[in-house]
Amino acid sequence: MPTDLQYEQSVIRLPILEIAARLGLKESEVLPYGRVIAKLPIGNVRKPSKGLGKLVLVTAMTPTPSGVGKTTITIGLGDALNRIGKKASVCLREPSLGPYFGVKGGGTGGGRSQLTPAEDINMHFTGDISAVGKATNLLAALIDNHLHHKNRLDIDQRRISWRRTLDLNDRALRNIVIGLGGPQDGIPRNDGFLITPASEIMAILCLAEDFPDLRRRIRKIIFGYTRSGDPVSCDRLKADAAMAVLLRDAILPNLVQTLERTPAFVHGGPFANIAHGCSSVIATRMSLGLSEYTVTEAGFGADLGGEKFFDIKCRLAGLKPNVAVIVTTVKSVDYHGGYQKHGGFDNLRRHVENVRKFGVTPVVAINTFPDDSPAALKKLRKFVERMGVACGVSQMYSKGSGGGTELAELVVGAAEKGRSRFKPIYRLECGIREKIETIAKEIYRARKVHFEKPAEEMMDKIESLGHGNLPICMAKTQMSFTDNPKVRGAPEGFEITVNQVNLSAGAGFVVAQAGNIVTLPGLPRVPAAERVKIDEEGNLLGMV
Repeated sequence: MPTDLQYEQSVIRLPILEIAARLGLKESEVLPYGRVIAKLPIGNVRKPSKGLGKLVLVTAMTPTPSGVGKTTITIGLGDALNRIGKKASVCLREPSLGPYFGVKGGGTGGGRSQLTPAEDINMHFTGDISAVGKATNLLAALIDNHLHHKNRLDIDQRRISWRRTLDLNDRALRNIVIGLGGPQDGIPRNDGFLITPASEIMAILCLAEDFPDLRRRIRKIIFGYTRSGDPVSCDRLKADAAMAVLLRDAILPNLVQTLERTPAFVHGGPFANIAHGCSSVIATRMSLGLSEYTVTEAGFGADLGGEKFFDIKCRLAGLKPNVAVIVTTVKSVDYHGGYQKHGGFDNLRRHVENVRKFGVTPVVAINTFPDDSPAALKKLRKFVERMGVACGVSQMYSKGSGGGTELAELVVGAAEKGRSRFKPIYRLECGIREKIETIAKEIYRARKVHFEKPAEEMMDKIESLGHGNLPICMAKTQMSFTDNPKVRGAPEGFEITVNQVNLSAGAGFVVAQAGNIVTLPGLPRVPAAERVKIDEEGNLLGMV
């Protein structure tokens, strides 16, 4: 059986101008990055006379350590919608080098449902993530430069929350001391790195509506506090213009294609367990204005990326999703305890119930594997249909769009039943505690939320600064409804512990951390980087 890389390299790619033409874009509205990649000017965000297209979210039940194939389903569904006569595009996040060289590998789908050129998208692509890292690190450098030169803003070096970033897994840089060596080397202080997709600048890039909004959000970043406890924002260092310049090209959506030549917007890359986990608002709006159907993805399960897609991205951008496709597999149901009470099927059921709480129609996609038994597939499908949920079996990895037409027809049927009844799960006017408790109780099914003292103090501080009406970005393990990654299935009546709360004033949300979350992952014993191979001419031969 061919590898993913062999599938991808066997396909003849269309020039990117032809892909753009399928969206109705003229050559003057496209900024080619070579032959098969392009940037698209923000002016391409349009409101057509017939209204915006339908918005379809692809999410999932709680994943296994190897995932459930959500990206493959997203890409294949876009291809399948085009196959049945709908004008569809897909919107995905840019892969991070951390997972690529760590455990997960590439983020461009698999088999016959892939993005291309996968090797470029998985590596440096158009430099967006690098630009996000540079903008983040520029602010860090300006902060330390200010401390070195008299510190006229009276910044408390012990209360600087801004961290440097890199787009690699490197646990040794989580907590460091900088400024050592002598007076000429700056002021010594504790610092650390986080992975670039988890940075506030990445969130700002993905939530900004245009370039002026990008700069406004950067200005509002609170990076630390004075000795008297007052917040210090980015504009006080006059850093916003230079940071925005570094992001001037990164804010423009990227256009590539699938193996079946469906237009694919790939832009932004926040993680869903420690950030909001959705591709950019600009790319989504652009796709909605140029396509009948936009298929987008939110990271991990519906309790993480899905909830943040609804409560953060859709709320702030005024988007109204029509359908949520919940991906499951026979293996993931078995992994979470099978069909016993509070087991794997109840885990899937809970994600279906949660999607319905947002007023969005769920459709379940069973992602199949060659070793799935027909009996197991039939049993899973029967259980899903008993819930009154449309269920389609996907063979898009092995067959491409031809293995996804059933799912595509179900999605169209659900999307065209009527207007979206989308509504967020909580009101912004509620206090920070109440919003966190609503997510924990309504989405996770926790009995109680315990707030540790540092989190309590920070919530009071944020509300006293007038930011209590922001949405919540939960940082939690992706492996469980609880804050313990070892608890599988669909537990109830447990306690969630929120140990840390931080303000992302520029992004426009409050981050609440539950459990042991690291913002800079480490490499495994055998990193995926060891599987990368390259020939004498620089062509990738190994992992994609």
